[in-house]
Parts: sequence; structure tokens; C-alpha cells
Amino acid sequence: MSSPDPRPEAAGAASASAEETVEQVIRRRISDALGGWYGSLETALPTVAFVATWLIADAVRPAVVAAAGLLVVLTVVRGFVGGSWRFLGSAIFATAIAAFFALRSGQAEDAFLPGILVSGAYGIGALVSILARWPLVGFIVAIGDPDFAERPSAWRRDRGLVAVCARLTWVLVALFALRVAIMLPLYLAGEVAWLGVAKIALSWPAYLLAVVVMGWMLATGRTAPEPQDASSGTSAIDPSRNH
Repeated sequence: MSSPDPRPEAAGAASASAEETVEQVIRRRISDALGGWYGSLETALPTVAFVATWLIADAVRPAVVAAAGLLVVLTVVRGFVGGSWRFLGSAIFATAIAAFFALRSGQAEDAFLPGILVSGAYGIGALVSILARWPLVGFIVAIGDPDFAERPSAWRRDRGLVAVCARLTWVLVALFALRVAIMLPLYLAGEVAWLGVAKIALSWPAYLLAVVVMGWMLATGRTAPEPQDASSGTSAIDPSRNH
């Protein structure tokens, strides 16, 4: 019979792993999901430039040029300050699609139609993922697994993890539903200025609120890992692999 490992650090790691909850693992893996205040600016400022220019010029083309010009400035700034290009890249892509719709129809409100459609699609997709027991948040958590490339679906073997991720995904369903419920009537009414306000308020501020709600759910939850193969004594989320 082998003797216990006398090293205190080994005993401490084993104790921490045994006590760590599903919520703690999820919290650690999605802690880098926010882009910070500068990432928020990169996604919001092109919309501000578009709406402000449209209100002044009452024309779509100058508004599109203003948004595009601001994106060029943000790209240069990002090149100097460094960091992740993820949020600026998404802003460039979203602005290009919005400009295509607005320039094609000549109606400024059509710049917001792609975002409304995408929110609706994401909301339906998130709902379907819950019903299919492949909750959307689970994929975000899985990407944070160091062994994601080797076992991308391992997270589904832990019933506790799937249950918590399903509850968190309901928050995203509510967020996307709120976006569509507010912005679709404004789009149909042609309220460009209010669409701009709604888009900014329902982007990163709303995401931040959703993250706060998720954080509260994770802080108050105490779900123990439930490996599907109980005889193995191991969970699909091994906390010791994330340090």
C-alpha cells in the first residue's frame, strides 16, 4: 500500500481540488470574457458617429463615412496601445454589414437591421442549446479548458456543469429577447436616434448587467461536480488542471 504524499503543497492542492465547486471553475474560465472599458468604446463609438452624423446631415452616406473614418482612427490607436483586436474586429465587421444594408436601401434605420436579426438568431440558438442539453455557455467554459483541443466535448460528461451552464445560458436568452423586443418596434417606426441609443445601451452595458447576474449566480451557487462515470471518481472538469 502506498503511503500518502508527505508534501504539504500536494495535500493542499488535493484539498483545493476536492472542495472546488462547478461555479468556481466556470468563474475562472470565463473571467477574460469582458473587453474592459476600451473594448466597450471600440464597439460603441462607430454607432455614436453614425447616429450623430445622420442627425446633422440627414443623409446615410456621410454617416457611414463618419463611422468608417472613426474605425480607421481606432485601428491606428489599437496598433499603438496593443492588446486584443477581438472587439475592434467585431466592430469593423458589424459596421461593414450595417453600412451595406443602409447604403443599399438609403434608409438609416436599416443599418440596425442586421443587429436585430443576429440578436434574434442568437436568442433562438441559445434557447435550442438549452433544450438540447448543449448550453451555449458550456462552449465558453470548454474553451477555457487547457485540454480543449483534445477533448472539446468533455464538459458534457459532468451533469453538474451542464446544469449550471444551462441556467447561465437563460440569462443570454433573456438578453437577446430584450434586444429584439426593444429595437424591433423602433426599427419599424424608423426611429434612428432612439435605435442608436438602444443599440449602445443594449450592447456592452447590457452585457455587463448579464455578467453581473451570472456572477451573482456563480457566487451564490454551490454545485458539486457530478461526473457521468461515477465509478471513475473523476470529473469532466478537473479543477487541478486549470491552475
